[in-house]
Amino acid sequence: MPVVHTYCSEPISVSAREALKAAYGKAIEAVPGKSEAWLMCVFNDETPIYFAGDDSEPSAYVEVGVFARSEVPASAWERFTEEVTPVIARELGVDPARLYIRYDATANFGWNGANF
Repeated sequence: MPVVHTYCSEPISVSAREALKAAYGKAIEAVPGKSEAWLMCVFNDETPIYFAGDDSEPSAYVEVGVFARSEVPASAWERFTEEVTPVIARELGVDPARLYIRYDATANFGWNGANF
């Protein structure tokens, strides 16, 4: 049950969403047991984002959440970051220095009216 939520200060075109969705789908496989088959991608564009007190340049914040009963290895998150950062930079026009990616794993995840 991975979810990738992308917030960007700039508009996100349909083609950018498609490119990001594809990149996230490939990169999520770095997390043991995860695949695009269960991946949900959420996009919020034109979101006011201040980085270091400044909103004059494009910025992005990405949250990655997964259902996991055990700890996700740091190497999985590192690989995800390495794979998606260049795609985010290219598709959204965001300098990687103005991008945060946050990771979270939880043992409590609801789907289809019940929790896993």
